[in-house]
Amino acid sequence: MEFEVISNSGSQLFQIDLQQPMKIDKIYLDGNEIKNFIREGNVYFVEFDKKLKKNSKHKLAMNFSGHPIIAVNPPWDGGWIFKKDDEGRPWMTVACQGLGASVWFPNKDYQGDEPDKGASVTLIVDKDLVGVSNGKLLSKNEIRNKTVYKWEVKNPINNYNIAPYIGHYKQIEDSFLGEKGNLEVDYWVLDYNVEKAKKQFPQAKTMLASFEYWFGPYPFYEDGYKLVEAPHLGMEHQSGIAYGNFFMDGYLGSDLSNSGWGLKWDFIIIHESGHEWFGNNITTNEVADMWVHEGFTSYSETLFTESLFGKEAGRDYVIGTRRSIQNDIPLIGKYGVNQEGSSDIYYKGSNMIHTFRNWLNDDERFRQILRGMNETFYHKTVTSKEIEEYMSAESGLELTAFFNQYLRTTQIPTLEYKVDGNSILYRWTNTVEGFEMPLKLANSEIWIYPTSNWKEEVLEENLLKTFQIDRNFLVYIQQIK
Repeated sequence: MEFEVISNSGSQLFQIDLQQPMKIDKIYLDGNEIKNFIREGNVYFVEFDKKLKKNSKHKLAMNFSGHPIIAVNPPWDGGWIFKKDDEGRPWMTVACQGLGASVWFPNKDYQGDEPDKGASVTLIVDKDLVGVSNGKLLSKNEIRNKTVYKWEVKNPINNYNIAPYIGHYKQIEDSFLGEKGNLEVDYWVLDYNVEKAKKQFPQAKTMLASFEYWFGPYPFYEDGYKLVEAPHLGMEHQSGIAYGNFFMDGYLGSDLSNSGWGLKWDFIIIHESGHEWFGNNITTNEVADMWVHEGFTSYSETLFTESLFGKEAGRDYVIGTRRSIQNDIPLIGKYGVNQEGSSDIYYKGSNMIHTFRNWLNDDERFRQILRGMNETFYHKTVTSKEIEEYMSAESGLELTAFFNQYLRTTQIPTLEYKVDGNSILYRWTNTVEGFEMPLKLANSEIWIYPTSNWKEEVLEENLLKTFQIDRNFLVYIQQIK
């Protein structure tokens, strides 16, 4: 691990995370062994023998050993995965989002601190096995009865995204001509699944074309893009997406939107690849702000559906996902304690983004906001506030109350209305202070501008009789008699 000293704090303590029962055996600073280090639970504190100067750069090497935690229900329950393939042969990998990469190797296990210059992984495996990891293959060497594979990522990467895959893999090579030139595209699947992959995985190139249109260039051209068959459902491992959806469309053959559109593409290819832009390119400092990862990535499913089947299909899809919204706790979790918010970060998050898009009422501007976001925060870690302020500034809309409403409460804005002669009276209820989002009437180009106070609007008779709000806004409607 290379590090730079950024302040003269006076402290010579360096924290390294490694979860029990794994243990650090030896530590070296710039080649010299450090004897003074202690363990407190899953944390090691290393005390250097000398004061390190500000702006100086150093190398920390660690010998570590032990048996890592085995995942019980990956990828939701994290750890190492040791399985057998359909022919009874060894097949293994790791999935540790949430639990943290310190479950299997020493690192600074904090989402906001990524290795600036990437990472390398060396796999030493039996000769009949293949070792695959993130990025590109630097070398492959045979030593006695073993094969040594060295992979390298050049770009910053979340620690939990670093993932070895070991099994009886075969490589399918492809390429994609994208916005930044030729992108290496590879599929690594078990040897008996090559034909299935050749049929299913071309969806990845359709996805890349769609997402580059909406989000901008794939963020990791230097590292390539690949799908790797895994013994669990899937994970957004950067430049090495874990795939376990059995080469079928939908989510394990089902449609999470119940609209029908979710059965027309492979959920794991689309969703997990969407994280290359939101999660891997743009990464939140704290897991409390994970709506940025999951909300935008869930909305990528809508945008992909729209790319293939049209705008109304995309709308059917995202609106269909509303049935999964729980409104149990807010989307933003508690800061400073490694706590996520509600599982609603997925589909309440995506419907919030869809609502913003329809308030903006300018699809090209919306697209440029998404692309600009990936350019402005390219390979950076961010806060929810930074994303909120960016969307406000670029849209020209006052979104403070909007984000406070949807991210920080469980309240769905409710439009109360009543008909009085040829007029309609309406107001917002169940909203935070200052919430004044306008609404478009269904099947018309008429907008209304509710506040917390009653307002009156004269409408044509047919609009009064069939008064409805455009379905693309995540709001409730309640008629008062």
